[in-house]
Amino acid sequence: MTEGSGWVEQTADRAELGVVFEARGRKRAAAVEALGALVAGAEKGLGLPGVTVLSRRLTVHTEYRSNKPSGCRAAEHLQVRVADLAVLEEAMSLLLGAEPASFHGPTWSLAEPELVFAQAQQKAVADARRRAEGYAEALGGSLGGLVRLSEAAEHGPAPMMAMRARGMAEGGPDVSDLSLDPEPVRVSARCTTTWTLISD
Repeated sequence: MTEGSGWVEQTADRAELGVVFEARGRKRAAAVEALGALVAGAEKGLGLPGVTVLSRRLTVHTEYRSNKPSGCRAAEHLQVRVADLAVLEEAMSLLLGAEPASFHGPTWSLAEPELVFAQAQQKAVADARRRAEGYAEALGGSLGGLVRLSEAAEHGPAPMMAMRARGMAEGGPDVSDLSLDPEPVRVSARCTTTWTLISD
């Protein structure tokens, strides 16, 4: 039984952003109304071609001070996917210009990771076979057929690449100096193989 591993890196072709807008008011209705105005300011960025809102989650709760109600806070949590990276900086600029309470991203990913994973699988199996052939030769024999194979995939980002400067969106902060070029995404595969041994 031998283990093999292989990996392939490919530059990301999509990104995800997490954005949270918050507003406060004396009553719930006032907080929600103020929140709606903030989110409306982000709609231009959310409506760009290649930008998709994956999820929206609303929270509204009462705030307390000295154990007494002091008002209400409303928040909307958005998960956004940018499939066209040509508009990423513009989308970020517009979203940040809407003054979110928090913002995180981009998180880089691949639109079709299964295609890259197939290449990593081939490398993992080839690595396991090379190891098995080495053991077979050390034992004075040769490698026979494959009896069993099991696998487990791992995905993770690699270090960030240098960026190319682009312009900022009108009405939003300039994010062109923040090193936002797509990172290479590493797709890994690992396998465990069992082979027959042919005695010479």
